[in-house]
Amino acid sequence: MKNLRFGVLLAVLLLGSHTLFAQQKRALTHSDYDGWERLSSEKITKNGQWVGYQISPQDGDGRIEIFSFKNPRKRQVISRGTSFDFSADDAFAVGKIVPEKDSVYVLKLKKTKKDDMPADSLFIYTMATGKMEKLPRVKSFATPEKEGSWIAINFEKEKKEKGKDEKEVEADSTAKEEKPKKADGTLLQVRKLDGSVSYEFERVKSYGFSATGDFLQYVLAEEDTLDNAAIYLLNLASGESKLISEGMTSYSDVTFSPEANYLAYISTDDSTKAKKPYHSLFLVKTENGDVKQIATKDSEGILANGRISADGNLKFSENEERLFFGVAPDYVDYTYANDTTILDEDRVSLDIWGWQDSEIQPMQLKNKDSEEKFSYLATINLNTDKITQLGDLDLKNVNLEAKVERDFGLAWTDAPYRINYSWDIQIGRDLYLVDFKDGSKTLVETDASGFPSISPEGKYVYWYDGRDSSWVAYDIAQKAKIDLTKQLPEGFHEELHDSPSLPGSYGNAGWLEGDEAFLVYDRFDIWKIDPKKPTEAVNLTQGAGRKSNTVFRRQDLDREERSIDPKGQLLLTAFNEKTKDAGYFTGSFDGKSAPKQLIMSANRYYGLTKAKESSAIFLNKSTYKENPDLYLGDLTFKSLKKVSNLNPQQANVNWGSVELVDYMTNNGEPLQGLLFKPENFDTSKKYPLMVYFYERNSDGLHNYRAPAPSASTINIPYFVSNDYLVFVPDIKYELGLPGPSAYNCIIPGVQSIVARGFVDADNMAIQGQSWGGYQVAYLITQTDMFKAAGAGAPVVNMTSAYGGIRWGTGMSRMFQYEQTQSRIGGTLWEKPVYYIENSPLFFMDRVKTPVLIMHNDEDGSVPWYQGIEMFMALKRLNQPAWLLQYNGEDHNLVQRKNRKDLSVRLSQFFDHYLKGAPVPLWMSEGLPAVQKGKTLKYELED
Repeated sequence: MKNLRFGVLLAVLLLGSHTLFAQQKRALTHSDYDGWERLSSEKITKNGQWVGYQISPQDGDGRIEIFSFKNPRKRQVISRGTSFDFSADDAFAVGKIVPEKDSVYVLKLKKTKKDDMPADSLFIYTMATGKMEKLPRVKSFATPEKEGSWIAINFEKEKKEKGKDEKEVEADSTAKEEKPKKADGTLLQVRKLDGSVSYEFERVKSYGFSATGDFLQYVLAEEDTLDNAAIYLLNLASGESKLISEGMTSYSDVTFSPEANYLAYISTDDSTKAKKPYHSLFLVKTENGDVKQIATKDSEGILANGRISADGNLKFSENEERLFFGVAPDYVDYTYANDTTILDEDRVSLDIWGWQDSEIQPMQLKNKDSEEKFSYLATINLNTDKITQLGDLDLKNVNLEAKVERDFGLAWTDAPYRINYSWDIQIGRDLYLVDFKDGSKTLVETDASGFPSISPEGKYVYWYDGRDSSWVAYDIAQKAKIDLTKQLPEGFHEELHDSPSLPGSYGNAGWLEGDEAFLVYDRFDIWKIDPKKPTEAVNLTQGAGRKSNTVFRRQDLDREERSIDPKGQLLLTAFNEKTKDAGYFTGSFDGKSAPKQLIMSANRYYGLTKAKESSAIFLNKSTYKENPDLYLGDLTFKSLKKVSNLNPQQANVNWGSVELVDYMTNNGEPLQGLLFKPENFDTSKKYPLMVYFYERNSDGLHNYRAPAPSASTINIPYFVSNDYLVFVPDIKYELGLPGPSAYNCIIPGVQSIVARGFVDADNMAIQGQSWGGYQVAYLITQTDMFKAAGAGAPVVNMTSAYGGIRWGTGMSRMFQYEQTQSRIGGTLWEKPVYYIENSPLFFMDRVKTPVLIMHNDEDGSVPWYQGIEMFMALKRLNQPAWLLQYNGEDHNLVQRKNRKDLSVRLSQFFDHYLKGAPVPLWMSEGLPAVQKGKTLKYELED
């Protein structure tokens, strides 16, 4: 009996201590952000025996961890490691080691010269033996892509330290010291990864391995004004380094053919100061080093008045019989530009906007550099030396596949429709097949809606036709168009699409071997369609997806896959739209059996990767509470083993939880949202509520959300940890009514949460950015239920924004309102009432809610003046409002210092209004221009 009482007492004490420990968990602070870590660069060797990844804090020094698949507990940790990869033979891991961040910061404070700053190092780790080798002052490195156990290391320039003799020479003013010759190149070491063989070359500017690991090319830089640049070919087997060419001004775009039988490059002997350098194309036989000039501006077959472009990309066909290169129009001799009798200060500088221009001036200026460097594709037959021009002034765009395996390709032009692009971003394009042998072109479709591709065996061109909401194919042999999905019972367009634009598709899984069938997705299921008999299509998942609200998609396990082997495994990802559970199933390519579950759980799964030569896999798995750590296993998913454990400090933090919420809109339609609640949530308490929204977010139920400084929106974990409820409702839009749609979805969602009884209804706030910022601005003109609001980059006046420019792309903003997110569905003169009634600016006199606006002066998406219009209206109405304008920042903050600053101000703003915290001085006193950069005014009033 005593033992029983002691056991009960011990249990009570343990429970009490656990409760005390839970109560002692602290809230997140802004100082927590820097140390929060994430995984990246997860890799597995081809044989599946070794795994590695990089762990990076948000700010600070990261590390690389490498370990055996079978014994993950024993691992090699490389402090400050980055940019790593496994060697092609699976025996080594190589990567860089960057300088310690704090040390670099201190040196920067001391105004240390760039040349005296610490440089990167290189590590070579031998997995089998655990040997670690480090080399200092490394600029770059490379290893062969497919085969070989080599590494090339380009070192930084040597630091020159002054010795005693040198100082004595300096002291002797009569002594003349010979200046060292200057060159861009530095030492290149090419060696076996195990160090058994090594070669060194000075003055190397660029270099590269053949994918096969048989050869390495390297280019020597010029010294001062000496014309001694050169290109060499190193035979890795024999160690022979052969001079290919020297004395030219430059060697660029040096490219090996797939099997390394050839090397191609572009070169010129014109001066580096020449405004009009002319280039030539050269071909090298790697077997003997023979060099041949194969194309110049005078070659027969290239674009009339054309020249070889140094801005095009060289590419060989897989059979090494063709080489593709770029040709540009010859230089135009502009009289005004070349008139040396005119001073720069007297030159006219203006932009002329012409109504007949295909693109408006801001877009032309944004694309000016790429247009000046644009090259038209040409090809040369390496057996006959015949050059064929493929692209030209009338048909600019010729697409090359990742691996060129046939003698034709796709070309397209949108020139006939381009003038409409400012307001219609879904313009059509004319599609052609281009014969690589003679350059002839065959029309496939005019004004096609979609982005075409060629099937793996080259039998079909296929694309999704947005205007018809169906997949189509073009039979190349029969020259006939085939409608693949129009006659099928299910739709293949995005069913939840709610904007005035054409709905997109759900994508496709690719083609079976031999182009025998095309695998395409509807909202839930996968269909196998024989292009010769499309009406006999087979639902491979037997409609199980639609019946259970589960989205099935094929999981690709081979990144180099050309087509799908129907005898292989059909592995499926699964996501339930209703519950948000996810997992993996197996299916069949004949569609005779329903998908079979392998794993399905309340998690998010992503990043599934299989070793190329074994059954070993890894993947990431997460929930809101669980960091997306790495798990190892096989394709049965029966015994997944967690091998990383990031952010253990989270256990000491009030983290919270998330639940899926179902509610009805004002129109009676069902919607979902996410409700985030603090840890140890107490239903008897009243919590302040933050509401954040942007389109639909409920599918992210199991996403892990790291504490991080804000680029524009509230950091949910921070506010939840600090005892806020955060509600994120989905929004469904009605065309022409973006503002009312937001109201009809958000407000009833909030009311459904308030009705639960644990919300402090007198202390609720809303916050959003961009499109979300617009909706915040609209809502506070319609309701006073929120005590504070945060609006980032809000459009408040659709009438003025409609005619503006998206400076990030140079595009007119018209498409935004007529076709996409703003959803008005017509021009300003067609639907003026819609533009006005959906514009919060016209109703700012109704606003009683204090507002914190952020809008930055380099915003390339939403015109900065929109935030100003909102602020000035509220200021004129004597309503509390603050505008944060981060200098030089774009739509969302990029600089971490500014993100941290915004995070502080967001929390201070909402804490003041929703929790009664003291007001910070930047709110009560402002920040006068004379104090800019001298104080941040975070201090709170007494």
